[in-house]
Amino acid sequence: MMETALLRYCVSFSGHPHHKKVAAHHRIDGEIPRPKSIPGGREDEWCARVLSRRSILATASGFSLVSSTALGFPGEGFAVVKQGLLAGRVPGLSEPDDEGWRTYRRPDEKSGGHGVGWSPIIPYSFSVPQDWNEVPVSIADLGGTEIDLRFANPKEGRLSVIVAPVLRFADNLGEDAKIENIGPPEKVINAFGPEVIGENVEGKVLSSNVAEHDGRLYYQFELEPPHVLITATAAGNRLYLFSVTGNGLQWKRYYKDLKRIATSFRVV
Repeated sequence: MMETALLRYCVSFSGHPHHKKVAAHHRIDGEIPRPKSIPGGREDEWCARVLSRRSILATASGFSLVSSTALGFPGEGFAVVKQGLLAGRVPGLSEPDDEGWRTYRRPDEKSGGHGVGWSPIIPYSFSVPQDWNEVPVSIADLGGTEIDLRFANPKEGRLSVIVAPVLRFADNLGEDAKIENIGPPEKVINAFGPEVIGENVEGKVLSSNVAEHDGRLYYQFELEPPHVLITATAAGNRLYLFSVTGNGLQWKRYYKDLKRIATSFRVV
Protein backbone atom coordinates (compact mmCIF):
# COMPACT_ATOMS: atom_id res chain seq x y z
CA MET A 1 0.00 0.00 0.00
CA MET A 2 2.77 2.45 0.90
CA GLU A 3 4.65 1.75 -2.32
CA THR A 4 1.48 2.30 -4.35
CA ALA A 5 0.88 5.64 -2.61
CA LEU A 6 4.45 6.75 -3.24
CA LEU A 7 4.21 5.72 -6.89
CA ARG A 8 1.00 7.72 -7.25
CA TYR A 9 2.67 10.76 -5.70
CA CYS A 10 5.62 10.51 -8.05
CA VAL A 11 3.36 10.26 -11.11
CA SER A 12 1.53 13.36 -9.90
CA PHE A 13 4.78 15.19 -9.09
CA SER A 14 6.47 14.35 -12.40
CA GLY A 15 3.38 15.33 -14.37
CA HIS A 16 3.00 18.74 -12.70
CA PRO A 17 6.24 20.81 -12.72
CA HIS A 18 4.63 23.54 -10.58
CA HIS A 19 3.27 21.10 -8.04
CA LYS A 20 5.47 22.36 -5.23
CA LYS A 21 4.16 25.91 -5.68
CA VAL A 22 0.53 24.98 -4.94
CA ALA A 23 -0.46 25.75 -1.36
CA ALA A 24 -2.01 22.89 0.60
CA HIS A 25 -5.28 24.74 1.18
CA HIS A 26 -5.52 25.48 -2.58
CA ARG A 27 -4.97 21.88 -3.63
CA ILE A 28 -6.76 20.93 -6.84
CA ASP A 29 -9.56 18.39 -6.46
CA GLY A 30 -8.26 14.86 -7.02
CA GLU A 31 -4.61 15.92 -6.66
CA ILE A 32 -2.46 13.35 -4.90
CA PRO A 33 -1.00 14.66 -1.61
CA ARG A 34 2.75 14.73 -1.04
CA PRO A 35 4.10 12.04 1.33
CA LYS A 36 5.10 13.48 4.69
CA SER A 37 8.74 12.55 4.32
CA ILE A 38 10.97 12.19 1.27
CA PRO A 39 14.29 10.37 1.76
CA GLY A 40 17.14 12.87 1.34
CA GLY A 41 14.73 15.77 0.73
CA ARG A 42 15.23 15.81 -3.10
CA GLU A 43 11.81 15.01 -4.58
CA ASP A 44 12.94 14.91 -8.20
CA GLU A 45 15.84 12.52 -7.66
CA TRP A 46 13.93 10.31 -5.24
CA CYS A 47 10.89 10.03 -7.54
CA ALA A 48 13.13 9.17 -10.49
CA ARG A 49 14.54 6.24 -8.50
CA VAL A 50 11.04 5.03 -7.51
CA LEU A 51 9.66 5.21 -11.06
CA SER A 52 12.76 3.56 -12.50
CA ARG A 53 12.47 0.69 -10.03
CA ARG A 54 8.80 0.18 -10.87
CA SER A 55 9.57 0.20 -14.60
CA ILE A 56 12.19 -2.53 -14.17
CA LEU A 57 9.80 -4.69 -12.15
CA ALA A 58 7.03 -4.23 -14.71
CA THR A 59 9.30 -5.18 -17.62
CA ALA A 60 10.54 -8.28 -15.85
CA SER A 61 7.00 -9.48 -15.14
CA GLY A 62 6.01 -9.27 -18.82
CA PHE A 63 3.36 -6.57 -18.52
CA SER A 64 3.00 -3.05 -17.23
CA LEU A 65 0.99 -2.48 -14.06
CA VAL A 66 -0.56 0.96 -13.96
CA SER A 67 -2.59 2.53 -11.16
CA SER A 68 -5.97 3.55 -12.55
CA THR A 69 -6.20 6.22 -9.86
CA ALA A 70 -2.92 7.77 -11.00
CA LEU A 71 -4.20 7.88 -14.58
CA GLY A 72 -7.51 9.42 -13.57
CA PHE A 73 -9.67 6.30 -13.77
CA PRO A 74 -11.67 5.25 -10.69
CA GLY A 75 -11.53 1.78 -9.23
CA GLU A 76 -8.79 -0.82 -8.98
CA GLY A 77 -5.56 -0.84 -11.01
CA PHE A 78 -5.54 -2.77 -14.28
CA ALA A 79 -3.01 -4.81 -16.24
CA VAL A 80 -2.00 -3.66 -19.71
CA VAL A 81 -1.53 -7.01 -21.46
CA LYS A 82 0.99 -7.23 -24.31
CA GLN A 83 -1.66 -8.49 -26.72
CA GLY A 84 -3.70 -5.31 -26.33
CA LEU A 85 -6.01 -3.44 -23.98
CA LEU A 86 -9.61 -4.35 -23.34
CA ALA A 87 -12.39 -3.00 -25.53
CA GLY A 88 -13.14 0.66 -24.90
CA ARG A 89 -9.52 1.46 -24.05
CA VAL A 90 -8.18 1.10 -27.59
CA PRO A 91 -9.79 1.66 -30.99
CA GLY A 92 -11.52 -1.30 -32.55
CA LEU A 93 -15.17 -1.46 -31.52
CA SER A 94 -17.70 0.73 -33.29
CA GLU A 95 -20.77 2.41 -31.88
CA PRO A 96 -23.99 0.34 -32.06
CA ASP A 97 -25.90 0.45 -35.34
CA ASP A 98 -29.69 0.76 -35.66
CA GLU A 99 -30.08 -2.89 -34.67
CA GLY A 100 -27.85 -2.56 -31.63
CA TRP A 101 -24.91 -4.43 -33.18
CA ARG A 102 -21.31 -3.25 -33.09
CA THR A 103 -18.45 -4.04 -35.48
CA TYR A 104 -15.00 -4.90 -34.18
CA ARG A 105 -11.99 -4.31 -36.42
CA ARG A 106 -8.56 -5.37 -35.22
CA PRO A 107 -6.57 -2.14 -34.69
CA ASP A 108 -3.59 -1.76 -37.01
CA GLU A 109 -1.40 -0.77 -34.05
CA LYS A 110 -2.31 -3.80 -31.93
CA SER A 111 0.72 -5.94 -31.13
CA GLY A 112 0.94 -9.64 -31.85
CA GLY A 113 2.95 -12.01 -33.99
CA HIS A 114 4.93 -15.20 -34.03
CA GLY A 115 8.55 -14.20 -34.00
CA VAL A 116 11.07 -12.46 -36.20
CA GLY A 117 10.31 -12.62 -39.91
CA TRP A 118 6.54 -12.68 -39.62
CA SER A 119 4.58 -9.97 -41.35
CA PRO A 120 2.06 -7.91 -39.38
CA ILE A 121 -1.27 -9.63 -38.79
CA ILE A 122 -3.74 -8.67 -41.50
CA PRO A 123 -6.71 -7.06 -39.72
CA TYR A 124 -10.03 -8.85 -39.38
CA SER A 125 -13.53 -7.78 -38.41
CA PHE A 126 -16.77 -9.23 -37.07
CA SER A 127 -20.07 -8.05 -35.58
CA VAL A 128 -21.48 -8.63 -32.10
CA PRO A 129 -24.52 -7.42 -30.13
CA GLN A 130 -23.73 -4.24 -28.21
CA ASP A 131 -23.52 -5.97 -24.81
CA TRP A 132 -20.64 -8.22 -25.86
CA ASN A 133 -17.22 -7.09 -24.65
CA GLU A 134 -13.57 -7.96 -25.07
CA VAL A 135 -12.13 -10.12 -22.28
CA PRO A 136 -8.49 -10.79 -21.34
CA VAL A 137 -6.53 -13.47 -23.17
CA SER A 138 -4.43 -15.90 -21.15
CA ILE A 139 -1.63 -18.09 -22.50
CA ALA A 140 -3.16 -20.84 -20.34
CA ASP A 141 -6.30 -20.82 -22.53
CA LEU A 142 -6.87 -23.53 -25.10
CA GLY A 143 -4.99 -22.23 -28.14
CA GLY A 144 -2.31 -20.64 -25.99
CA THR A 145 -0.31 -17.77 -27.42
CA GLU A 146 -2.06 -18.06 -30.78
CA ILE A 147 -5.33 -16.71 -29.38
CA ASP A 148 -5.40 -13.14 -30.61
CA LEU A 149 -8.72 -12.04 -29.14
CA ARG A 150 -11.66 -13.05 -26.95
CA PHE A 151 -15.13 -11.55 -26.62
CA ALA A 152 -17.98 -12.70 -24.40
CA ASN A 153 -21.38 -12.04 -22.93
CA PRO A 154 -22.02 -14.10 -19.77
CA LYS A 155 -25.67 -14.63 -20.72
CA GLU A 156 -25.27 -15.35 -24.43
CA GLY A 157 -21.92 -16.98 -25.22
CA ARG A 158 -18.31 -16.29 -26.13
CA LEU A 159 -15.96 -16.15 -29.10
CA SER A 160 -12.25 -16.35 -29.83
CA VAL A 161 -9.91 -15.65 -32.72
CA ILE A 162 -6.91 -17.93 -33.25
CA VAL A 163 -4.24 -16.64 -35.64
CA ALA A 164 -1.72 -19.40 -36.38
CA PRO A 165 1.31 -19.49 -38.69
CA VAL A 166 0.51 -21.61 -41.73
CA LEU A 167 4.04 -23.05 -41.58
CA ARG A 168 2.86 -25.10 -38.64
CA PHE A 169 0.76 -27.11 -41.07
CA ALA A 170 2.40 -26.77 -44.50
CA ASP A 171 5.66 -25.35 -45.85
CA ASN A 172 4.68 -24.69 -49.47
CA LEU A 173 1.93 -22.07 -49.14
CA GLY A 174 4.08 -18.98 -49.66
CA GLU A 175 3.42 -15.54 -48.22
CA ASP A 176 -0.17 -15.23 -49.45
CA ALA A 177 -1.88 -18.40 -48.30
CA LYS A 178 -5.42 -19.27 -49.31
CA ILE A 179 -7.65 -21.63 -47.38
CA GLU A 180 -8.35 -23.69 -50.51
CA ASN A 181 -4.60 -24.31 -50.92
CA ILE A 182 -4.50 -25.82 -47.44
CA GLY A 183 -7.21 -28.27 -48.39
CA PRO A 184 -10.96 -28.89 -48.74
CA PRO A 185 -13.30 -28.21 -45.78
CA GLU A 186 -13.16 -31.77 -44.43
CA LYS A 187 -9.36 -31.75 -44.28
CA VAL A 188 -9.26 -28.31 -42.67
CA ILE A 189 -11.76 -29.07 -39.90
CA ASN A 190 -10.12 -32.42 -39.10
CA ALA A 191 -6.72 -30.74 -38.89
CA PHE A 192 -7.67 -27.51 -37.11
CA GLY A 193 -10.86 -28.32 -35.24
CA PRO A 194 -8.86 -29.71 -32.29
CA GLU A 195 -7.19 -26.28 -32.04
CA VAL A 196 -10.61 -24.94 -31.05
CA ILE A 197 -12.32 -27.68 -29.03
CA GLY A 198 -9.26 -29.48 -27.68
CA GLU A 199 -10.23 -32.91 -29.00
CA ASN A 200 -10.76 -34.88 -32.19
CA VAL A 201 -13.71 -33.58 -34.25
CA GLU A 202 -14.60 -36.94 -35.80
CA GLY A 203 -18.35 -37.47 -35.65
CA LYS A 204 -18.98 -33.95 -34.31
CA VAL A 205 -19.36 -31.97 -37.55
CA LEU A 206 -23.06 -31.32 -38.12
CA SER A 207 -22.65 -29.16 -41.21
CA SER A 208 -20.11 -27.37 -43.38
CA ASN A 209 -20.39 -24.59 -45.92
CA VAL A 210 -18.13 -22.55 -48.19
CA ALA A 211 -18.76 -18.82 -48.53
CA GLU A 212 -16.93 -16.27 -50.68
CA HIS A 213 -16.52 -12.59 -49.82
CA ASP A 214 -14.39 -10.19 -51.87
CA GLY A 215 -12.62 -13.09 -53.56
CA ARG A 216 -11.65 -14.85 -50.30
CA LEU A 217 -13.09 -18.24 -49.31
CA TYR A 218 -14.37 -18.92 -45.81
CA TYR A 219 -15.07 -22.43 -44.53
CA GLN A 220 -17.94 -22.47 -42.06
CA PHE A 221 -18.66 -25.38 -39.71
CA GLU A 222 -21.11 -26.28 -36.98
CA LEU A 223 -20.00 -28.82 -34.40
CA GLU A 224 -21.81 -30.63 -31.59
CA PRO A 225 -20.85 -31.50 -28.93
CA PRO A 226 -19.64 -29.06 -27.80
CA HIS A 227 -21.87 -26.42 -29.38
CA VAL A 228 -19.51 -24.37 -31.53
CA LEU A 229 -19.51 -22.52 -34.85
CA ILE A 230 -16.16 -22.18 -36.62
CA THR A 231 -15.19 -19.96 -39.53
CA ALA A 232 -11.78 -20.64 -41.08
CA THR A 233 -9.81 -18.73 -43.70
CA ALA A 234 -6.21 -17.83 -44.55
CA ALA A 235 -4.43 -14.61 -45.44
CA GLY A 236 -0.78 -13.63 -45.67
CA ASN A 237 1.17 -16.34 -43.90
CA ARG A 238 -1.48 -17.06 -41.28
CA LEU A 239 -4.55 -19.20 -40.72
CA TYR A 240 -7.54 -17.58 -38.99
CA LEU A 241 -9.91 -19.66 -36.86
CA PHE A 242 -12.95 -17.76 -35.60
CA SER A 243 -15.07 -19.73 -33.14
CA VAL A 244 -18.36 -18.89 -31.43
CA THR A 245 -19.69 -21.11 -28.66
CA GLY A 246 -22.17 -21.33 -25.81
CA ASN A 247 -23.66 -23.78 -23.35
CA GLY A 248 -26.87 -25.68 -24.03
CA LEU A 249 -29.20 -22.98 -22.75
CA GLN A 250 -27.33 -20.20 -24.58
CA TRP A 251 -27.39 -22.26 -27.75
CA LYS A 252 -31.14 -22.71 -27.51
CA ARG A 253 -31.94 -19.08 -26.72
CA TYR A 254 -29.36 -17.21 -28.79
CA TYR A 255 -28.51 -19.52 -31.67
CA LYS A 256 -29.66 -17.00 -34.28
CA ASP A 257 -27.37 -14.30 -32.89
CA LEU A 258 -24.44 -16.71 -32.43
CA LYS A 259 -24.82 -17.82 -36.04
CA ARG A 260 -24.89 -14.20 -37.21
CA ILE A 261 -21.68 -13.50 -35.29
CA ALA A 262 -19.95 -16.52 -36.78
CA THR A 263 -20.83 -15.68 -40.39
CA SER A 264 -19.84 -12.01 -39.99
CA PHE A 265 -16.11 -12.76 -39.75
CA ARG A 266 -13.97 -11.18 -42.47
CA VAL A 267 -10.26 -10.65 -43.08
CA VAL A 268 -9.96 -7.07 -44.23
